[in-house]
Amino acid sequence: MDATKAIRSIQDNVERVIKGKPQVIERAVVCLLARGHLLIEDVPGVGKTTLAHSLARSIDCSFKRIQFTSDLLPSDILGISMFNRQKQAFEFMPGPIFANIVLADEINRTTPKTQSSLLEAMSEAQVSVDSQTYPLRQPFMVIATQNPSEYHGTFPLPESQLDRFLMRIRIGYPSPEEEKKVLDRPHSLHPAEDLQPVMTGAEVLALQSRVEKVRLDESLMEYLLAIVLATRRTEVLALGVSTRGAMALCKAAKALALVRNRDYCVPDDIKEMAPIVLSHRVMLKHGHAIRGKGVDRAEQVILDILETVPVPL
Repeated sequence: MDATKAIRSIQDNVERVIKGKPQVIERAVVCLLARGHLLIEDVPGVGKTTLAHSLARSIDCSFKRIQFTSDLLPSDILGISMFNRQKQAFEFMPGPIFANIVLADEINRTTPKTQSSLLEAMSEAQVSVDSQTYPLRQPFMVIATQNPSEYHGTFPLPESQLDRFLMRIRIGYPSPEEEKKVLDRPHSLHPAEDLQPVMTGAEVLALQSRVEKVRLDESLMEYLLAIVLATRRTEVLALGVSTRGAMALCKAAKALALVRNRDYCVPDDIKEMAPIVLSHRVMLKHGHAIRGKGVDRAEQVILDILETVPVPL
């Protein structure tokens, strides 16, 4: 399989629906190839759900959408054991989490208890119900959307839940030219429904294995760790990046290198991925967060740290 051609085909397919956002699409593909989970945070109506749906439709594997609401229960996601009268035994009825691509739409509109039901699935690719453990299909990816925390009816995601997402991205408003193209195209309730798969699940797994073989030199590893260590030492942050966060940055940098047709990493791979991989894993000290702009402030702290850490030659 030609990795470059395969990756380009999935990007082109999503770009048929998501206009004028090539960088956003590239990052979503990077997250997929790095075996990560993606959190898309932005205001309503800019295409968060459409991006997730388009990526899922581009892969020939199972897809489930979960609409998160305040009354959603963990069993609505994971599944439930029901008594089978014919067999005189309990049978497990799997929930929508048992799919290759799971869209958790508006994840912060449900309670922290229900949010936490995703933790095991996202970190270990398995689900435990009634003392039984069930493996999830591979590839497995959760794409979650959420509105900014200052919107009514939202619950903040717990730190442990945020840490399970490889990266958090924002889409932003399209340019006037691209927005005009969206308005001019034939109206459809779900524009992504017209997309056809361009990659199989087996091909995704093969590309994910290729990511693991991308080289990260010792000097770049030390550079990555220096960035992580700086987040733990800065006076602005009450909580720095964990070891899981360092591993996430390593995987994302390798996946970005593969997407850009390289089998080795360069410093720019780490620098580009750091703000979207690390900013949601840190916690600002009291008084440093700006109301309604805490995410932007956290990203700025990471960017400031990148300016202070020497780049290897």
